[in-house]
Amino acid sequence: MTTLGLYHPGRSLLHRMPAGAKLAALVAALVCLAAAVRVPWQLVPAAALVATGYLVARIPVRLALLQLRPVLWMLVFIGLFQTIFTGWQRAVVVCGVLLISVALAALVTLTTRVLDMLDAVHRALGPLRRFGVNTDRVGLVLAMTIRCIPLLSGLVASVTEARKARGLGFSLRALAVPVVIGALRTADAMGEALAARGVDD
Repeated sequence: MTTLGLYHPGRSLLHRMPAGAKLAALVAALVCLAAAVRVPWQLVPAAALVATGYLVARIPVRLALLQLRPVLWMLVFIGLFQTIFTGWQRAVVVCGVLLISVALAALVTLTTRVLDMLDAVHRALGPLRRFGVNTDRVGLVLAMTIRCIPLLSGLVASVTEARKARGLGFSLRALAVPVVIGALRTADAMGEALAARGVDD
């Protein structure tokens, strides 16, 4: 089972911060990362700040590393592509920014209850109701997105473990096909459940 996207109880400063403040800080940090990091050495202070955040939140090292495991295979392909077409320095920057961004997002989800995040987003979108925006549906989409992160990650882990148990080697196609089929089946089941509850009315 994956721990990605799950709340880790605690009483640290980050746990006690309002969900809205953490989400706003996350967006600001991601924008700064994308705009400011241009050379590899600039990743060092950013990574140090993220590591400090995990220490302050008292997140176990093993749990912190588990947050990054699902994106490692993707970083391999992105790194190879960037190295071939833009050079190794740009590859380090792109992969480093992506890895730090995932770690930041994971830190927020580990220290914030999902309901608190949804309430914060619901309040922030409140003024848009006058323009016809259905904030309840937006909150539902966000909740489903958050829930699907561990579901999809768990699906990939299950397929990988099944292939290892059968003594089969790694194959991107053999991994992608059952994952896509499983994801479509899960989406279909979720759609039927929502329709049965009248969400699509």
